[in-house]
Amino acid sequence: MMQIGSTIPAHNLSSFQARRASFKCNGSPLNPSTRAPQAHAQNIKAVQSTTEVTKKHLSNLEKLLQKESIPPDPEPVVKESSQQNGLPESKGRGLLEGLNLARIWPEMKAAEDMSPKHLNRLQRLLSMSQEYSPRSTLGSRWREYHGCNDWAGLLDPLDENLRREVVRYGEFVQAAYHCFHSNPAMSADEAPSQRNVALPDRSYRVTKSLYATSSIGLPKWVDDVAPDLGWMTQRSSWIGYVAVCDDRREIQRMGRRDIVIALRGTATCLEWAENMRDVLVQMPGENGSKDGQPKVECGFSSLYQTRGAHVPSLAQSVVEEIQRLIEQYRGETLSITVTGHSLGAALALLVANELSTCAPNVPPVAVVSFGGPRVGNRGFADQITENNVKVLRVVNNQDVITKVPGMFVSETLDKKLRESGAAAGVLNALDSSMPWAYSHVGTELRVDTKMSPYLKPNADVACCHDLEAYLHLVDGFLASNCPFRSNAKRSLVKLLNEQGSNVKRLYTSKASSLGRLNLERGGNLHMSSCLPSPS
Repeated sequence: MMQIGSTIPAHNLSSFQARRASFKCNGSPLNPSTRAPQAHAQNIKAVQSTTEVTKKHLSNLEKLLQKESIPPDPEPVVKESSQQNGLPESKGRGLLEGLNLARIWPEMKAAEDMSPKHLNRLQRLLSMSQEYSPRSTLGSRWREYHGCNDWAGLLDPLDENLRREVVRYGEFVQAAYHCFHSNPAMSADEAPSQRNVALPDRSYRVTKSLYATSSIGLPKWVDDVAPDLGWMTQRSSWIGYVAVCDDRREIQRMGRRDIVIALRGTATCLEWAENMRDVLVQMPGENGSKDGQPKVECGFSSLYQTRGAHVPSLAQSVVEEIQRLIEQYRGETLSITVTGHSLGAALALLVANELSTCAPNVPPVAVVSFGGPRVGNRGFADQITENNVKVLRVVNNQDVITKVPGMFVSETLDKKLRESGAAAGVLNALDSSMPWAYSHVGTELRVDTKMSPYLKPNADVACCHDLEAYLHLVDGFLASNCPFRSNAKRSLVKLLNEQGSNVKRLYTSKASSLGRLNLERGGNLHMSSCLPSPS
């Protein structure tokens, strides 16, 4: 009698299939009466042994997907009518039927998600241990990671250290969102007090709160018709903060003392109204009408330059604070990093452009933006470059916000046309005369919602622009020609909470099961401890 060893784990599935394929039984099972009784008995026992191992293997795969123990399957019964040469009629069919994919992956393609590699990923996804990406010492290479060479050779494939830094700056923006939404209202009668920002990185200390003010207001009748809008109609709102690294070990790791300016995206009605004012206007302090004059979107400029009743303009407050910090830490190696999402990404460019000339010997200035729209014309982009501001734009291929405002023209196509010379003159004339001749600036890191194994490929507009979705995609990005990173460590909890309708049903159902199991065990509904996410 042939003996087959212990149950084979999921990662040895190919080995198991090879062994099973090599197993042979002689004699025809179609007419058992024509065979000797002893040969027939040996054949039946061999088939039963093979089927038993198959059942045990399927049980192993099931255990990867659920915590509850599965009772052992009953002794398999081999039906003569389903045999051919002593083996089950279809090996693949038996495996699929044993997995019961209709229950495990409802409304999904089985072939896509049944591989042992994917099941191992899912097992780590549902594990109880939290995982974190390590921080490596940047040391003497910090200028390279800060963009001194426009991140050449670091983006495709994405350098591990740069990935961690980009995600970290995105978390600074998330802290700005959280701080604003925890207390969005501002008094119209007195100056606001300093806010307490819960930073994701405790080695940084907040030194200044920043406010943006709209130059337009809503008619008084709006308050009469909808008095409950409250802070949604206020002209001035808290929009971000300045923070400086104060931890000696972190300063040593990064190779310098870093100053961060983090800016949130659109929240109030008047901020949305300013976003719609998409005509290019001349930048303050720029005179004349020469070709290549820097221009920026009217609404962004308004939010940046306008002073509130009890708060200075964003431009004034950020410049004064950076000048103070440069003076305070004179003699130290410094860097300035401006980061923002959506509207905050647009304002980050205006902030960085002004900071680059706000003082003699200004430290290196870089922008790390997420889902940012176009901000100005080609003249503004050229000015950013001339001022040596380094810009890294993280762009989701499905995010429509990154394609507005202005004419829907690909920057890649625009560059090719200008370099060809055939249409350069026409395009330059349009840059000078058209009020919607916008141009992106800086270096692009392009990610794609469709590359995530967790997000639906047809995720909606809100998900494709969501900051947590951006950080999820960056954490899983390896290279433009590679699948999602198999050892990504960013938790899926926030993504499930904020974009649950855009997460594949497999993961939302498993998260719900874990939540119910946690309640039954006397836990709470917060799943951050039980749903870390490698990809």
